[in-house]
Amino acid sequence: MEQARFNMIEQQIRPCDVLDGRILELLKQVRREHFVPQAQRALAFVDMEIPLGFDTAMWHPKLEARVVQELRLTRADKVLEVGTGSGYLTALMATLAGHVTSVEIVPELSAMARQHLSAYPRDNITLEVGDASRGWGEQHYDVIVLTGSTPVLPASFQDRLKVGGRLFAIVGDAPVMQARLIGCVAQGVFETVTIMETSVAPLQHASQPERFVF
Repeated sequence: MEQARFNMIEQQIRPCDVLDGRILELLKQVRREHFVPQAQRALAFVDMEIPLGFDTAMWHPKLEARVVQELRLTRADKVLEVGTGSGYLTALMATLAGHVTSVEIVPELSAMARQHLSAYPRDNITLEVGDASRGWGEQHYDVIVLTGSTPVLPASFQDRLKVGGRLFAIVGDAPVMQARLIGCVAQGVFETVTIMETSVAPLQHASQPERFVF
C-alpha cells in the first residue's frame, strides 16, 4: 500500500507540477484508500477517476493534488465546496483551512462522505445536503471549489468571494474543459488563470448556455 502511494506521488503528482512539500506530505497523511468504495479500493492510487455512483466519480489523484496546491489554503480561510463526493477533497482542504462547508446534492453520497470522514474527526467541517450548483446561502468565502464541471460559471460564485478569495471551477463542455482559478483582486474585480485542460462530469443542475434553436 505504501509503495503504491509513493508511486502515485512520484509518477503522477510530481509530473503534474505539484512540488509543494506541504501538499506532498498531506497526501501521505490523508489516506486516499479510506475514501474509495470498498469494491474499488485496489484502484485507490491509479491514475483514473473512480466511480462513486449517481453519475459521479473521484477525480484523478493529480487533479486533486494540483487544485489543493493552487488554492494556497491557510488557517484563516473559510471554504465552500460544491459537491462533497467521497469526502476526500474535503479532508485534504480541512487539514489546511480554517473551516470547510461542503454541500452535496445526493443524500447518499453525503452520508458516505460523513462515514469516510469519521476516520478524520475534525471540528472544522460542516456537511450540508442541497443543490449548490448556482451558489449557497448568503455567506462570503475565501475559497470556493466546484468539484463538478459547469458549461457556464454562474456569477453568483464570484459574488460570494471575499477580496483576496479564490474560486476553482472546471468550465466548458466535454471532451475538453478548462480548469480555472479565479481570484478576487478587489471588490468586483477578478483575475482568471487557466491551470490546465481536463474533463469531469458536470454538476447536477449546472448552468447551461443559451442554445440557438431553429
